[in-house]
Amino acid sequence: MEEKATIISLKHVVKSFEDGVVVVDDFNLDVKEGEFITILGPSGCGKTTTLRMIAGFELPSSGEILLNGEDISLLPPYKRPVNTVFQHYALFPHLDVYDNVAFGLKLKKVPVEVTDKNGNKKIKMKHLSNKVIDERVLRALQIVDLDEMEDRDVSTLSGGQQQRVAIARAIVNEPKVLLLDEPLSALDHKMRKDMQVELKEMHKKLGITFFYVTHDQEEALTMSDRIVIMRRGEIQQVGTPEEIYNEPVNAFVADFIGESNIYNGTMERPDRVRFIGSVWKCPIEEGFQVNEKVDIVIRPEDVILLPENEGIANGVIESKIFKGVHYEYIVKVGKNEVLCRDTRNHEVGKAVSIRVEPDNLQLMHKDFTINQYADAIIDNNNNVIIGEDPFEVDVTQLLKGSTLDEQGYLIGPDGKKYDLKNAPVVAEVPLDKITLSDDLSSGQSNGTIISSVWIGDHWQYIVRTDDDEDFVANSPYTWNVHDLVSIAIAKEDIAIRLKKGIEEYVIG
Repeated sequence: MEEKATIISLKHVVKSFEDGVVVVDDFNLDVKEGEFITILGPSGCGKTTTLRMIAGFELPSSGEILLNGEDISLLPPYKRPVNTVFQHYALFPHLDVYDNVAFGLKLKKVPVEVTDKNGNKKIKMKHLSNKVIDERVLRALQIVDLDEMEDRDVSTLSGGQQQRVAIARAIVNEPKVLLLDEPLSALDHKMRKDMQVELKEMHKKLGITFFYVTHDQEEALTMSDRIVIMRRGEIQQVGTPEEIYNEPVNAFVADFIGESNIYNGTMERPDRVRFIGSVWKCPIEEGFQVNEKVDIVIRPEDVILLPENEGIANGVIESKIFKGVHYEYIVKVGKNEVLCRDTRNHEVGKAVSIRVEPDNLQLMHKDFTINQYADAIIDNNNNVIIGEDPFEVDVTQLLKGSTLDEQGYLIGPDGKKYDLKNAPVVAEVPLDKITLSDDLSSGQSNGTIISSVWIGDHWQYIVRTDDDEDFVANSPYTWNVHDLVSIAIAKEDIAIRLKKGIEEYVIG
């Protein structure tokens, strides 16, 4: 099979704003002709900014954006053979479906060869004929299954139908690339799932390149040929949905794409790793040192439930949810929670044990640029619980434009009320935002220094708490291994993101 040509290349693209904040950092990507590629990442990671640079609404600070080998980095949007479908449709309310789709075509001019009165042939820019416009609009409406609604007022259409009109308006101009900026986020859950299938079918019919942006993992896995995972302006991993899900390169990717159990572990020997209080057999992989701190990632479907004492670690079933084809259980192992799936019906409170095949344990070198706690929760005081200790945190960062009312409920910009009690979150703290002290009453938690490394002009410490949680901290001050210290983190230095959608917590 002949390999398809590259249609878009982003080479060392950087975007920074006047305040010095870098939102896209050294972005490199080649997109094949006809590919459905998705940029996936949390809010603020730079995915929409990347899309806007391809569309021409933002200019890169440095780097190149190539379309079919031609640098379009500085071209205005109207000169680029791309069209964008926005999150909020941007339809013209005073026009019907037909005129919304035809709007761009009526303004468009194309080169036509004409003969002047002297018999000389020349190229003249002329508007499209009404016949050509009719043919293109009707074909676009057929592709989005709206071919019998051309006379309808757009205000009478459902959200899904309005989104299809927006897509038809974009594809009617026959762009080489279709850019889609979270186009399904305004739809309800069922309509969103239906539109995912329809978009994939549209992509097959059109055969053009789709460049899709979303923060929804299900959308990315369902529709994409390849997925680009972004974090803080940088690419973390590029691969097929299967590669991203089955072979994540780090704990962030594993946690962000699908559900995962992620634990702090220690290499006991090349084929053994200790975590959640037990030693587990693991694949022998090069590059891991004895006593190295590692991240362990286990997918819920890879956890095997067994009778008590028959597995590697004993636990108690804390909760269960029936999911149709299987039950989803949370098994409490010591102070740790293990998410697992099983087709058998077990009772809550039952003593069980768990086992995982060695090949299903994914070991990763720890990324010591930031502390990440994938099993944190929000308590009833809007603190984040890391390990067993509460830390003050600004929960309004979970929803842009939100506030807290007097009872501590999160109030969205649309007036919706959210109860975040027991909401599972991922918490992140930079290494240089943790303050260690000999005064054990000055922090939110206490721990013992288990490792110290001199890094040029500061020490890097690993502090382990009584509940087996590790904090990696940079400090100019000197402590010894086994010293007891306090751990303090300012409220504004803890970043959190929900592991489920914010709509899960609506109460009014």
